[in-house]
Parts: sequence; C-alpha cells; structure tokens
Amino acid sequence: MAYVKNLFEQNFIQYASYVIRDRAIPEITDGLKPVQRRIIHTLIKIDDGRYVKVANVCGRTMAYHPHGDASIYTALVNLANRDLFIDKQGNYGNLLTGANAAAPRYIECRLRSITKEILNTNPRITQYIPTYDSRDVEPLAFQAKLPLVLILGAEGIAVGMSTKILSHNVLEIIEAERKCLRGEPFQLYPDFPTGGLIDVSDYQDGLGKIVTRAKMDTSDDKKIIITELPYGSTTESLCDSIEKAVKAGKLKIASIMDYTSDKVNIEIKLQRGVYTKDVVDALYAFTECEQTIYCNLLVIKDNMPVQMTCTQVIEYHSKQLVGILKAELELEKADLLEKLHLRTLERIFVEERIYKKIEQMKTEEDVVKAVIDGFKPFRKELLRDITVEDVDHLLKIPIRRISLYDINKNKQEVEAMNNRIKEINKLLKHLVEYAISYLDGIEKKLSSEDRKRKTQLTNIKTVDVKAVTKRDVPLRYDEKSGYLGKSVPGGVELFKVTPFDKILFVRKSGIYSVSETPDKLFVGPELRYCGFADKESLSKTLFTVLYRDPETQFVYIKRCKIQGFIMNRDYFFAPDGMEVLHVDSRKEFEFSLNYVKKPRLKVLTEKFKASDYEEKTLKAKGVRVSNKEVQTISVTK
Repeated sequence: MAYVKNLFEQNFIQYASYVIRDRAIPEITDGLKPVQRRIIHTLIKIDDGRYVKVANVCGRTMAYHPHGDASIYTALVNLANRDLFIDKQGNYGNLLTGANAAAPRYIECRLRSITKEILNTNPRITQYIPTYDSRDVEPLAFQAKLPLVLILGAEGIAVGMSTKILSHNVLEIIEAERKCLRGEPFQLYPDFPTGGLIDVSDYQDGLGKIVTRAKMDTSDDKKIIITELPYGSTTESLCDSIEKAVKAGKLKIASIMDYTSDKVNIEIKLQRGVYTKDVVDALYAFTECEQTIYCNLLVIKDNMPVQMTCTQVIEYHSKQLVGILKAELELEKADLLEKLHLRTLERIFVEERIYKKIEQMKTEEDVVKAVIDGFKPFRKELLRDITVEDVDHLLKIPIRRISLYDINKNKQEVEAMNNRIKEINKLLKHLVEYAISYLDGIEKKLSSEDRKRKTQLTNIKTVDVKAVTKRDVPLRYDEKSGYLGKSVPGGVELFKVTPFDKILFVRKSGIYSVSETPDKLFVGPELRYCGFADKESLSKTLFTVLYRDPETQFVYIKRCKIQGFIMNRDYFFAPDGMEVLHVDSRKEFEFSLNYVKKPRLKVLTEKFKASDYEEKTLKAKGVRVSNKEVQTISVTK
C-alpha cells in the first residue's frame, strides 16, 4: 500500500510539473507557451518567403509537439491574429464576431521577417534540446528581445495555479523598455485589439483587476449603437447576453441588430416610452457590456512558476536585451576575427608563394609541416597561431583562384572587416545606447496606424446591479399547497421583488428564516409573516410572539426585532420546548386568553393589549401574561 501511495504521489508531482511548465504557463524568456514556440520554430525551419498551408505547418509541428494537430491549429490561428510573427492569407476568423477560421487546408501562412529580429535563433546563443522522440532538436526558449509575455498576453489553468496576463500595446512596451534602459520611470496599462473602455484604478501593475466596458454612441435618445467591444467579448456573445436580459425582464428594447464587419456596429432600438438614459446603466449591469477582469501575471522563470509585475518583466527583459545584443556582437566579432585570420593566411600563402614549397613533399605530414614552416617568418602578421585546420583550408584553395588572386579585393575585404570590428568594439562599450537604438529600429518597423492604442483609459463608476433592478416580479404564496416563490402558479401576490432581494418568512411553528428570493419554496400552511430582510425593513418591523409552556399551560409574550441572521438557517422565536401560538408584526393589537375551566375560576376570558409590553432583545425570554392555564388564544384582526 505504501508503495502504491508513493508511486501515485511521484507520478502526480511529475504530471503537475509538466502541466505547469510545459503547457499552461508561459516562459518569461520568450513569453511563449510550448505549442507557440514550436509553431514559430517550425515556420523558421521551413521559411522560404512563400506561403505554406496551415495544415502542412500543423503536420510539421507535430514532430515537436506530441498533442495532436487540433491544439496546434488553434494556437496558430490565435497567434496569427496577433499580427506580429505570422503573415496570414485566407479566412482566419473574426475577432469581433467570434467567427471561426477556415479549415487548415484552406488557409496559408508564412513567417514575418521581423520575427528573426525579435527572436534570436542562433544555436550558439539559444539553447536547443532534443525533441520528445529524440529525432530532432527544438529551442528550450527563444532569446527574445521584447517582452512578448506582455505584448501577446496569456491565459492558462494548471494544477493548483493559473495565469491571466492581459495584452499590452507593443509601441508602449518598446517605450517602457527604452525608459527602463535610461533609468526613467514608466507605467503600463493593458490594450486590447477589440478596443473598448477600461478603468485601471485597481490594476496593480499586472495584478489586481480592471473594469472593461463597451463603447457606445448614445447621441440618439431612441437608439444605442455599440461601436467597440469590452475585452473577452464578441458581438455574438454580447448580443446573446442582451437577449437574455430582455427575456428576464431586465431590459426593455424593441430590437437588436448586428451589422459588424471590419468594425463593430450593434444597433439597439428602444421600446416606445423608453429612452437611452434609462437603458445604458442596465446594459452595463446585466449584460457583457461591462465586465470585471482579474489579472494574475504568473510566468515560468528559472524553471519555476513566479508571480511578477509588469515593471519587473520590463526590467528583466531590458537586462536580457542588453545580454542578447552583447552576445550577438561578441559572436560577430569572433567570426570576423576568424575570417580576417583566414584572409591574412590566404594573402601570405599566395603572395609569398608558400604553396610552391609543397610541390616536392611526398607525405601529408611533410606538406602540413612545409606550410606551417613557411608562415614562421610572417607570425607577427597573424592574429593567432596557424593550425592544421588552417592548413587544410589553404590546401583546398583551387589553382584558378590562386592564379586569379586579386590583392586589392582582399585588402578591401580586410579593411571592411577591420572597420566593422572597430564599430563592434565601440558598441560593446556603449551597450545601453545600442539597445535603445535597436528598439528605435524595431519601433519604426512596427509603427503603423493599426498598432496605435485601441483601448481608451477612463474612470468607470461601477453600476450597482441592485440599484438599477426594478422590483417588478410578483412573490406569491399559496395557502393550500404551502409554497412561496416567484414561480408559484396560484395563491396570493404578497409584494414585488427582484432576484437580489433577501426575504424573511415566519412559519406557523414560529420558526423564521432568511433566503434569497425563492423560486418555489415549501414553507407550510398559515404563513405568519413574509417581508424584506434588509436593514431598513428589519429595523422598522417589531415582532410580537405569544407562546405557551406545555407543562404549566401559561402563556408568555415577547416583543423583539431581528437584528442579525445567517442565510438559509432556521431560527426559533421562543425558547426551546415552547409552543408558539401566534406571531404578529403589528405594533398595536389586542389579544384574548381563553382559560381552562376550573371550579373556582369565574373569568374565563381576559383581554390584553400588545402595546402594554416592552420591547426586548431577540434572545430574551418572554413575560408571563397571566398565571392561569390557557386553553386557546384569539387575536383581533
């Protein structure tokens, strides 16, 4: 049993770790989930400038992503609709209406040129690991020069944790990274492709929450036009929510028409006698026109899930950008030095006719030795010692190239390489300035009208749903069946309610409860009281309870108000074991006690006024009305 338990725990931990790191939570280094990274890696490998069928891309990606083509296709469409890495052709759906993309065999895509500028794919900088079947390699994480986790956003649910990262404007991200490199303060707020309005007063730098609203044209008193959507909604889901609100009686509109194409255009016509100002708040309260989004910026950092802020992500990527640019410059410098070394070897090899010394050599070792010895007088001109690999390179030079060797061309190449090395050395001394200039270049390539901020920042006063809900639903009680609620078919209408009201009801037995407005609840016959359970109503309602002690047959009176309660819990007005005879909510009324007949008892009935007795607390015991045994009571109506 212990073995099975340990095995289960071990396997569960492995599963949880896999879901967290390899499926649901994005990596901070490149801001991508594994499926997104594998799609981009596939597109880089097959990139030839031409469009490729999405079905083909999905099939090739399956060599890296062992979860079927459905998840790959969905991720590719979502990534393509971000218009950053993938150039798309065909029907990729509609973000505004929620229309699905065409099947993968009908649509095409290719890699945008800017992808390779943002993502470093050099295996000498980016670490590559074997794929799941060890037949190929894939990047562990691209070295990204922009904080893609904030640009693309992400949403995922893992084992015991989740992430909700809102997308931000790429131009604002670049500006924030520039300011971070300069040491200047910066602040970021979400921006959504669907536009809309957002209130960021509770947005805590990537955490907290935002309130998002649809943008409306309310210039016409009898018509409302929705021109932009709140985050997370489509025109279809928004119209559905409005229709549901109309059916529930929360909105009064005549018609709703969706004319959306490349821009949102939902037209809402109002009923006769209803005006725009009467409907706007209800739209925000009962439909998707207003939504609250809770944020949680959770990423994988150093192979562990970590909660961060936008500021921390920008700071992390600013350092990463400088590090990547430095590594690229150092690699380029090393390659240039190696190339310069080979050009110097070739020049000396040809100019000094060192190749003539190998003509009489009979063995390979003698040939190599002859070449190395031939370079000894020119050691000071070389950047490093000559190696066997260098000799092999020289011996592979064709005779035609030696005979047509152009010294001037060689000098020009060497001069160009030396100039570039000087430039690299200068850039390495001013890496921050170089990083800022890189961001300037990326911004120029990305700047366009489509990439400007779409979501408008504003202060939103949240609509109180209860305040805009009218009490127009009848609450009915059927004495015969004993049912209370909105859906009770017969009986008597007690009063009008809303779905948000709390209702207090007192049963015949003296037990009272508080619940949300019931749909159909059995409370029994002879309901003693039913009313609202808000503070104002309870403070005004004084309950008078008449109860009898079964042992002595004495009747007690108790007058009190209900000050506190727990929802859907039963309470008893009288002490335990007592028999409740009557509960009344009137402040003044008369009641009579009918005594048990006894030989010396002359007065069998006696009247009392409820107002003669003082109000007490709910937990207090009642006051004995008479020291005679009571058979029945009667109350004046």
